[in-house]
Amino acid sequence: MLFWEILGWMLWATVFIGYLFALFAIITDLFRDRELNGWWKALWVVFLIFLPFLTALIYLIARGQGMAERSGRAAREAEDAAQTYIREVAGSSPSEEIAAAAALLEAGSISTAEFEQLKAKALS
Repeated sequence: MLFWEILGWMLWATVFIGYLFALFAIITDLFRDRELNGWWKALWVVFLIFLPFLTALIYLIARGQGMAERSGRAAREAEDAAQTYIREVAGSSPSEEIAAAAALLEAGSISTAEFEQLKAKALS
């Protein structure tokens, strides 16, 4: 008997955790949607509080396709931002650094020895 009670509690815990994931995904999607009016967002949240399972089911059926599109767009924007950040932090290529050092050498800002040091550093 104890085994089946534990199994039942585990089943209900899994269902509840799944519901919480869906609820957080719906709330995140509500605030991510720029086309939906603030009053509609508030109305969805009120219904999620008072009729949670029914409202979540209706939301997923009615707005599920747009929810997937907004989630995909947010993921692409986050990936683009991460790639931009990595490119900014990574710096320039060795050939660009050597070209910049050569320009400084031609302008007379650095000596030949300093140019060779910068060139060696860029190639290392």
